[in-house]
Amino acid sequence: MDTVLKIAPADREAYRAAKDRWDSIAKPLEGLGTLEEAVQRIAAVQGSADVDIGSRCVVIMCADNGVTAEGVTQSDSSVTALCAAAMADGTSSINRLAEVYRAEVLVVDVGMESDVENERILSRKISRGTGNIAAGPAMTRSEAERSVQIGIDIMRDLKDRGVKIAAAGEMGIGNTTTAAAVAAVLLGRSPGDVTGRGAGLDSAGLKRKTAVIEKAIRINRPSPDDPLGVIAGVGGFDIGAMTGMFLGGGIYGIPVIIDGMISAAAALLAYRLAPAVRAYMLASHSPGEPAGRLLLAEIGLRPVIDAGLHLGEGTGAVMLLPVLDGALAVYRSAHRFADIGLERYKKLV
Repeated sequence: MDTVLKIAPADREAYRAAKDRWDSIAKPLEGLGTLEEAVQRIAAVQGSADVDIGSRCVVIMCADNGVTAEGVTQSDSSVTALCAAAMADGTSSINRLAEVYRAEVLVVDVGMESDVENERILSRKISRGTGNIAAGPAMTRSEAERSVQIGIDIMRDLKDRGVKIAAAGEMGIGNTTTAAAVAAVLLGRSPGDVTGRGAGLDSAGLKRKTAVIEKAIRINRPSPDDPLGVIAGVGGFDIGAMTGMFLGGGIYGIPVIIDGMISAAAALLAYRLAPAVRAYMLASHSPGEPAGRLLLAEIGLRPVIDAGLHLGEGTGAVMLLPVLDGALAVYRSAHRFADIGLERYKKLV
């Protein structure tokens, strides 16, 4: 894990140059709001005001969670394999969006119970699902480290292929339970504050899910000061691998888009491991699960989209891409104050 220490600060000069370019456009200052900040942050990561997000990839980390044995979900782990196969075959929701928004979809098996015979699934399986966090740890510490390293290595490979921006997605039945457990520990909040209905639990199911998370934290006693220990105790292989993606974005200089609450939990884990990685993250939307906004606020990030999204698979993260494309069209070619002989607007305090 020594590689996480090699995260350089983002380029502040490029950030300022991008802001100056925005301010030169004949429009109200910060007229595109959070989108202007997003473009400036990408410029800082890329070290140039000439922002390029032409080559983009959404990575879907697929894994199963032993906690499903506690009745915290509507469906069992077989659905993870079915959905992974559909994504690999190009027929799932994320594929339709990615096709329109010109993003590659990379499906990775980091810990599914089943072996899906599909050459378009990248096999990085650590184990056939995690342990049941209500009965003991999700995984060993070495497995947690391995999951994080998988994400880092995938970002290295994307860098080698010329990918300019990545999105962190996931698929795994039971992972809103593990992510809520991670959030409760990292945020110091009660499970009741951060646990939602996932894919559609009724009130009785939500109460059972919250009690399972309380039990998991009581049994495993993860410390918020030990992010790897949190992954090992109450996390999942998908969460660990996405944590590695965010760290890898910092190491290899690629902005990584956060999707929903599960992705945001991984982002906060990465931030706790290496605070400098915050500069390499973009928040796409306000997650529907209760912990979502809390996790993003803890990192200090503002989402661009607020549309009640909670589909998963990286769909919300990919939806940020066309919004950024639109902002960049203005950034690159809209007329400027100098073009029309008008004095620049000044920020008045």
